[in-house]
This record gives sequence, C-alpha cells and structure tokens, in this order.
Amino acid sequence: MVAIGLVLLFLLTQATNNRELYEQNYARLFVLNMVVAALLLLVIGWIAYRLAARLKQGRFGSRLLVKLAAIFALAGFAPGLLIYVVSYQFVSRSIESWFDVKVEGALDAGLNLGRVTLDTLSNDLASKAKTAADQLSSVPDASAGIALERIREQLGVSDVVLWGASGQSIASAGLSRFQLNPDRPSAQQFRQARRDKAYAWIDGVDEASPDTIDNGRIKALVLVNSPGLGILGEVRYLYLARVLPPTLVANAMAVAEANREYQERALARDGLRRMYIGTLTLTLFLAIFGAVLLAVLLGNQIVRPLLLLAEGVRQVAAGDLTPKMALKGKDELGGLTRSFALMTQQLADARQAVEVSMEQVNTARANLQTILDNLTAGVIVLDVHGVIISSNPGATRILRTPLAAYEGKRLADIQGLEEFGANVQAQFNAFQGERSQHGLDHWQQSFELGAATSGTAGQQVDSTVTLVARGATLPDSGRLLVFDDISEIVSAQRSQAWGEVARRLAHEIKNPLTPIQLSAERLEMKLSGKVEPAEQAILTKSVKTIVDQVDAMKRLVNEFRDYARLPAAELKSLDLNVLVTDVLQLYGNENAQVPVRVELDPLCPLIRGDAQQLRQVVHNLLQNAQDATQSAGRTGAENCVVLKTLWVESAGRVRLSVLDHGAGFPEKILKRAFEPYVTTKAKGTGLGLAVVKKIADEHGSRVDIANRTQDGLLVGAQVSLSFAVESNAST
Repeated sequence: MVAIGLVLLFLLTQATNNRELYEQNYARLFVLNMVVAALLLLVIGWIAYRLAARLKQGRFGSRLLVKLAAIFALAGFAPGLLIYVVSYQFVSRSIESWFDVKVEGALDAGLNLGRVTLDTLSNDLASKAKTAADQLSSVPDASAGIALERIREQLGVSDVVLWGASGQSIASAGLSRFQLNPDRPSAQQFRQARRDKAYAWIDGVDEASPDTIDNGRIKALVLVNSPGLGILGEVRYLYLARVLPPTLVANAMAVAEANREYQERALARDGLRRMYIGTLTLTLFLAIFGAVLLAVLLGNQIVRPLLLLAEGVRQVAAGDLTPKMALKGKDELGGLTRSFALMTQQLADARQAVEVSMEQVNTARANLQTILDNLTAGVIVLDVHGVIISSNPGATRILRTPLAAYEGKRLADIQGLEEFGANVQAQFNAFQGERSQHGLDHWQQSFELGAATSGTAGQQVDSTVTLVARGATLPDSGRLLVFDDISEIVSAQRSQAWGEVARRLAHEIKNPLTPIQLSAERLEMKLSGKVEPAEQAILTKSVKTIVDQVDAMKRLVNEFRDYARLPAAELKSLDLNVLVTDVLQLYGNENAQVPVRVELDPLCPLIRGDAQQLRQVVHNLLQNAQDATQSAGRTGAENCVVLKTLWVESAGRVRLSVLDHGAGFPEKILKRAFEPYVTTKAKGTGLGLAVVKKIADEHGSRVDIANRTQDGLLVGAQVSLSFAVESNAST
C-alpha cells in the first residue's frame, strides 16, 4: 500500500504541473490517494489493536515493542507537522503573489498595441490603394496589367488584382498572376468597398499558428473611379494584399496566448490553492502513516531475537532438541541466537548422522534403479538355477516380453524365450568351469531369437532379433546378464559388405564383357556364308546366346554399380501424391498385365525428398508387386496391385504402401529381405529392396515389410515407407 500510495502521489504532482491533465484526472487521483491513506490508517489501527492485545496477555517483549513504536512514530510525526505548517503558509502566499494588477495591465496594453499597429497598417494600405485607384481611373482594361505591375512595385505589395463589377478578374500582378483562380473577395467585401469607396481588413492572424505565421495578410479593396462612367459603364475594383511581418504576427500571438493563460489562472486561483494544499495535506498523511508502520516494523526487528530466544528456551526445557532458528544480524542479540542454535545443533548431530546414513543408502539404491531403468541395454539378474530375480525396462523392450510379470520364474520357462534361456544357462554353467581354470570374469556370446509373428490387420511381421549378451557372476552368487539388440548393426554391416562386393564385381566383370561380345559378333561375321547351313545355324544360335548372356551380364553389372554408387539424396519440398500420379502414367491397363489401383489421401502434406530416387523406389515396389502377383497366377481386378498414401496425423508422417496378391515372403526371406542379393525371383538379382532400403535411409524414412493374411490365409505382401512431413523434417 505504501508503494501504491507513492505512485499515486507522483501522478498527482504531475497533474498539478499540467492544467489539462489536472482538470481530467485530479479528482480521480485524489480519491485513489485518499483510499490508500484510509487503508494505511486501518492497517495502523489493526497493528495498534494487536499490540494492545499482546500487552494485555503479558507476552514477552510486548512493552518494549510498544515503547519503540511510540518513539519512532513521534520522531516521524513532529518534523512532518512542522514542515506542513511552513509549506501551507508558503503555498498560500505564493499563489496570491502570482497574480498582479501591473502584469494584467501590461498584458492589456500589449494587446491594444498589437491591435493599433494592425489598424494603422490597414489604414495606410487603404490610403495608398485609393491613390493607386486614381491612377487607374483612365487606364483601359487592355493595358491595366502594366499599370498594376507598376503599382505593385511602388507600394511594395505582394498581390494586385483589378476586379470587374461582376467579380471577374480583369488583370493581376504578383502572386495572383500565376493562379488560374485568384482568391476572390466576398460579395460583402465588394459591397463595403462600393459604399465606403475603400475597405481594408486583416486576414490569417486570428487563426495563425507557429506553422502558419507567414500567412498573415493586410488586404484592401477600393473602388476605381472612371471619368467616362455612365449609366451603362462597368464598375472596377482594385485589390491589394501585403504580407504581414512574421515577427509582428508571432509577437501578437505570444501576447494573446499569455493574456489568455493569465486570465484562466486568475479565474482558477481558488481551485489551484485548494489543489496544492490538498496535495500537501495528503502527503503529510502518507508520510505520518508510513512513519508509524516503519516504527512498528523496526521495533519488531529489535524484539524478534528476544522472542525467538525465549521460544527456544521453552522448547529445550520441554525436551525438544531440534535445531533452532538463528538470525544473521551482526549485533549482540543476533549472536546470542546463533550461539543458542549451535548448542541445540550439537545435541542433535548424533541423531542426524543416523538419518543421513539411511538417506544415503536409499539414494544410492534409487540412483542404481534409475540407471537401470534408463539403460538402452537389457539387464537381468538370475539365480544359479536361471530364475529371474529382477530386470530393467530395456530387457522387456528388447525381448518383447513383460519380464516383470515373470519374476520368480525360470527364463527358460517363458514362452518364446525357451531356447534363449537354455543357451544362457548353458553359457553360465560352462563359464563356471572356465572361470576356475582360466580366471575369466565374464563370458560374451551372440544369439538370434524370434520369428515372424502375427501383427495388425493379419500381417506377418518379422520379429527376429540379433543379440550380443554378456554374463558375469555377482558377489552373492547371483548371475548378471547384460544384452543389447544389434540387429540394425548386423544389417548395416551386411549392406556395407555387399556394397563393397557389388563395387568389385562391377569393376572386375564389366571390362571383359565388351570384348567377348565383339569377338562373338566378329566370329559370326567372318564365318557367315563359309560353312554348311547346319553349322551356320549352330553358329548363329551360339553367337546369339553369347550376345544375350553378355547383355544380361551387363544389366547385372549395372545393377551392381547402381547399388554400390547410389548418389546422395537432394532433399526438397515434394508432393508425394503428385509424384505417384506421374509415375503411374507408365502403369496403365494397356501397359501392364497386372492392373494397379491407386488410393491417394488428399490430406497428405508436403514431404522432404529426392524426386528422382523416390521414382526409383515406386518403380521397384510396383514391379516387384506385379511380378509377385503374376507369379502366383492371380488375375482379375480384385487381385490388382494397390498403391496408396496415407497421412498419419498422430505420428506426423506420410505413409506410402504397396500391396500385392502374390505368394508372400518365405520366413527366411522375410528376415533378410533388405539385404542385397536376397530374392524369391528365378531371374532376380535381389537388389530391388536393398536399393529401396538404402534410399529410405537417405530420406530418414522407415521401411516395413510384412505378409498379409485374411481369415488365416496368406493373401499377399505389403511394403510401406513412412516419411516425415516438411515442417518435421526441418526441425
């Protein structure tokens, strides 16, 4: 509340320096300050009530706290009251001295001087205009322009115009000469000039501002006497305009503005006095209330150590040896509380040491459990009979079995892990014998477990896992088994090895192929027509066989080269639906024995991909699917190849799937489908899916291969790729 009061008081003082701000917000700010002052008064009253209640209850330190609060409050009230009285007299007398009769008279004289000066200039211009009009009385309209220019130079005016009786401009000189429509005097001004023979006025002074000081003008309009003017003669008027000096206009504006402000302040004299005195009084209230609150707070700071010490003594007397609070002050009272707290702390150290030891044991146990829970490797603790004592989540993830539910059972008794458990137990048994002979501290072995299992939508999913396991004996005769999944590492090593084989085969085989083909063709060309017809037929057939086999070898070598030298993907924004539509133009019903049906999800967003490589992926998958369907002997529209895209919003990925109606993948192929030269085709090289996998890895995509079943019967295979959308790929 003190902070709010100071802010409002600052805003109130700002309002007193700005009359417009004062008139808009003074009342509102004053009321808010009064509310804050009232709240402070209520707080002081509540504190006084509590002090009185403490004093009545006889609580320790109450008398000292009341005494200190009274001293501080008196020390703050007396100087504040003295300053208020002096300030009140000063403000009252100062406001009266601001308004003086001499100042008001000087301002009136300044205004009159400005008006007389402008009137004198107007009359002078009107007189000179009459003289100039006499010179024009005998000048015809045709030669009036020269006469007007001469008049403008003689009188030093900025603008001269000769107007006809109907208000049309006859001739002009000065600024009006360059205007298509010069400023025309009003009808009232024409009538005034006709009646009085001459009329002058001031223009652009009343509405002048600092930006329009140069717009002040003295203008005169006089009737031009014509000696030959008859009943039908035309009346003419001479219009003159002279620029007022900017300094004169500025001084006149300053005097008028000062007189206006002086009159406004004189009218608001009483309100101004009330405003300053009210602000001064409110400041006094806030200062006094703040001093009282400060007195209570400071008194409480002095009494607090004594109260804290008394409470601690009562607790120790009651047998409570818990550590006591100590103050950080540098005075004697703070030192006394620290000494008392040190004494009680020493008494409780023995008890605390035991609690700390127990806490350290629990912390170490929790840390060990946290480490085990976050290891990517699987950890299982077994007894000497192979019974599971404990396991971590990594073991459950790798073995795909909830091992926590099998604690207390043998690992070899878990369905699906019988062989793995038996092999592990055998390794531990052999390790015990070798350990005593050779001093080994662990054993290490790789295992392969799992097979194709039934997945979602009746698909057969490859669940083969290659593990590397390490075993050791614990101090309590338990057995520690640590293992990790190295399936991806093994697959990557195989792909790398096959890539090296492909590169070497392509290099070693490609060079002899062309000479073989050329030699066979040259042999046929040399012997054609020189042998018997029967031998000619054998020659032609043999050469054709050589050429065809060489072409087949070249295609094989090219596939080796493409797999070994697949270029790095250039990822760009790509619409997968558009790319699929473009590729399918080559797979129309007129071009394919097995039709292709397309199911595109229109909600698929853009992905990041290499269009050329993804076209190769789609071609490989479609050709494999068509070959598999055709080899199975399944024809008709119901057995077509299905290519579809799907936007999986929950995963934030776009899935591309190709489904066939072939015979599916054998189990041994399903496990190694993406390895090079693994194929079910009689004439295939086994590089199609390997290239697909390699391109998918370049795109950060996941490839899934599975057999599809329906009602327990195998109906085909499915290959799916999932791509990250453009925003996810960038992040």
